[in-house]
Amino acid sequence: MTTPDHQSPLPDASRPEARDRIYRSPAGIAGGFLLLLIVGWLGVDALISGHGRTPWLALAGLILAVPVVIAFTLRPAVYANEDRLRVRNPLRVIVLPWSKVASLRSHYSNEVIDTSGTKYQLWAVPVSLRARKKAARQPLQGRSGRGGEGRTSPLGLSSAFGRGAATDAPTRPETDQVMDDLRELAETRAATEGAQGEVTVRWAYEVMGPALAGLVVLAILLVTG
Repeated sequence: MTTPDHQSPLPDASRPEARDRIYRSPAGIAGGFLLLLIVGWLGVDALISGHGRTPWLALAGLILAVPVVIAFTLRPAVYANEDRLRVRNPLRVIVLPWSKVASLRSHYSNEVIDTSGTKYQLWAVPVSLRARKKAARQPLQGRSGRGGEGRTSPLGLSSAFGRGAATDAPTRPETDQVMDDLRELAETRAATEGAQGEVTVRWAYEVMGPALAGLVVLAILLVTG
C-alpha cells in the first residue's frame, strides 16, 4: 500500500506552484527501519566487542549495507503534480513531463512507459496480488450475503440491510487506485503548457558512492585476510 502526502516542488515565478502528491510504501518504510535496526545492532556489536580484523570488516559491512537498505526501502517515492511525474527509485530519479508519458501499466509490477517506449518501474507503488485477490472475492461475498434480499420480517421491515448491503460498491486495491489517479493526470494534463519538456534520468550517486566504497573496502579486507 502507499500513502499520499503533499509537498511543494521547486518554485516557478511565472505561475502558481503546483503541489505534489507523494506516494510511498508504508510496508517498505517499516521494513527498512527494521532492517536498519538489525544491521546497526549487529554492526555496532561487532565494532565494540570484535577482535582483530572483525571491527574493520563490520565497519566496511555497515558502509555497504546501510545505503543499500535505505535505497531499496526508505528512498523509493513517486511525486505527481499537474506538470510532471517524478519517480525516485533505489538508484535513479526519473522526471517525466505528462506529455512524455505514453501509458501507465499494471501487471506484476507498476510501470510508466514514456513516448520512446522506455519502461520505468514504480518501486514506491508495488503491486499486491493478495490485495487484488481479496478485492475480487468481495463482490462474491456480497452476492452470497444478499441471499435473503427482498424478504420482509413480520413487522414489514426489509431484511436487505444485512451483511451484503455494505459490499455493493466495488473495492479496488489501493495501489491500483493510485495508478488510476496517475492515468487520469496523464490524460488530462498531457496537452497543457506546463507539462511539456523532456524526460530526464539522474543516477543516485549519493547512494551508489558510499555503497561502492564499502564494497571495495570489504573486498580488500577479505582478499588480504
